[in-house]
Amino acid sequence: MKKNVLIYCRCTAGIISEQKQNEIAGVMQQAETDVVELQDLCAFTVNENEKLAEINSKYEQKTIVACYPRAISNMFRQNKIEMENYEVVNYREKSVAEIGEEIDKQTKSENPVYEFLKNNLEVPAWYPVIEESRCIYCGKCARFCVFGVYQFSKKSLEVVEPLNCKNNCPACGRTCPTSAIIFPRLKENSVLSGAEPGTEEVKPATQTQGGLFVMLNERNSNRRNIFRQDMMQLAEEEKRKAIEELKKRANEQK
Repeated sequence: MKKNVLIYCRCTAGIISEQKQNEIAGVMQQAETDVVELQDLCAFTVNENEKLAEINSKYEQKTIVACYPRAISNMFRQNKIEMENYEVVNYREKSVAEIGEEIDKQTKSENPVYEFLKNNLEVPAWYPVIEESRCIYCGKCARFCVFGVYQFSKKSLEVVEPLNCKNNCPACGRTCPTSAIIFPRLKENSVLSGAEPGTEEVKPATQTQGGLFVMLNERNSNRRNIFRQDMMQLAEEEKRKAIEELKKRANEQK
């Protein structure tokens, strides 16, 4: 088993610019260790995931240069991919220089190999990823989706038809009350694309500030309600567009 490998996800969804992708690839090509460039990681997890298993067994340590670590770890779990001893370098947030610094820390290899692998998936590997630890099994996402992506029953929620999901339609994820749905290929840098959910610390009201605390708490609650309403409107619009696109393609094929 070799010591370590760099796995570079050359994302085809445009979550980072093509210029930045090329600059990262240039840094990778200068690395003194084995590199596997994948086009792209999301596609390989649902199609040809045996290749990821092969990489896992071939190398002791893996450094994955891709998007949010939360998105990657849950994507592996959902697709039953055993990737051991790995860390994720987030190119959504880190600069090319910072990525280069991470690469320089890697153990050097004799005669390093650069391998480029392209997945032959004919449809975009756009699909939702469930973070099980946050899911409360309310079924809102499954009921909202009209494309048969989910299977839901009582205490079970699964993504059973990932490629039924319509490209650029994260609508179901916006309905989730606990931010348990992730779309790794979503261009926005948000909890929905894999950023860590923020936590709000609410301090208990004292006797002298009780009235003010209640007023502020009610105001924050109203703001959250307005935010949820806006998210639902956006979700409905995204679903409508996805349905229209599906009908358009069906008519073109007649």
